[in-house]
Amino acid sequence: MGNLWNKPAQDQLLNTWMNSYDVYAPMLFSGDGCFSDTDVVRYGKISSFDQIVWDKKSDYSFKEALLPISETMMYFTDTTSSVPEKTKGRIIFLRSCELNALKRIDDIYMNNGPADFYYQRNRENTKFILMGCDHSFTSCFCASMGTNTCEGYQGYAHMSGDDLYLAIEDAELLDGADTSACPEANEEIQYVKENDVKVDVPDKLPADIASNDLWKEYAGRCIGCGRCNFVCPTCTCFTTQDIFYRDNDHKNAGERRRVWASCQVDGYTDIAGGINFRKDQGERMRFKVLHKIADHKKRFGYTMCVGCGRCENVCPEYISYIACIDKLKKLEEGVSNDD
Repeated sequence: MGNLWNKPAQDQLLNTWMNSYDVYAPMLFSGDGCFSDTDVVRYGKISSFDQIVWDKKSDYSFKEALLPISETMMYFTDTTSSVPEKTKGRIIFLRSCELNALKRIDDIYMNNGPADFYYQRNRENTKFILMGCDHSFTSCFCASMGTNTCEGYQGYAHMSGDDLYLAIEDAELLDGADTSACPEANEEIQYVKENDVKVDVPDKLPADIASNDLWKEYAGRCIGCGRCNFVCPTCTCFTTQDIFYRDNDHKNAGERRRVWASCQVDGYTDIAGGINFRKDQGERMRFKVLHKIADHKKRFGYTMCVGCGRCENVCPEYISYIACIDKLKKLEEGVSNDD
């Protein structure tokens, strides 16, 4: 059971939230696309529910609202160090596939050894509002991955005519809110039931898949830009950078930041002695794809990929991740036929 919020009630609710939270949702950034005079839909802080883009898939995922592209881990001088103070709480509007992606990020940062302090602090300070999907978007295959439905959200929202249908599960989100002008309603959650694109992920791959000629195609096509990693809601790799301040009384004063990294970019696997484990772009493509559909599943029981299709949309070389999975499926069928 939820309520229908008209425009004045929406404004009052959002203003109440903004006293305690930064509210993030997919927004249209005009003229900020990759090419001249193009727009981009990505996550930003909203000041009005009118800013939320409901009818398009965001070009970038919710990840940048929870796991910043660049995050300060500590401040330091010659003799001292300190951790940044806890930031304001967050409310993030996101879709079902992304809420499933959150589970994958939790796996890496909280359930893969000792919990990551910085991520855990952000995670515990964040509430999630599920956005309804009344239709499938371009290149989405969430139904194939079982991520078209979800759980674990604190509220649900979709537009119902001019009103916002909002079903709040967490009582804290209604503290200070006036619902007297918001009639109750019981509308169904909007889930995508079927995608135009269907993907069949292989369960059994040849033992020599790492050396298969399949990957040679990508060695000549991939340019190693890393855009597929940066738009992916489940990629979690980062590097660290030390930023030194110049105008201070200490020789060594600054901050250490962690910054998103990409397994497709040159230098990712560099180690001492100038050794690089994966110099070839085909090898890097192999690492990424098998990690998404096989390696994570071996450890946690489900694929890392959630079928959002963003990597499919963003690649400047039109490399199809979906086509790659289809090729792997055909290899699996060949193995099965040989059994």
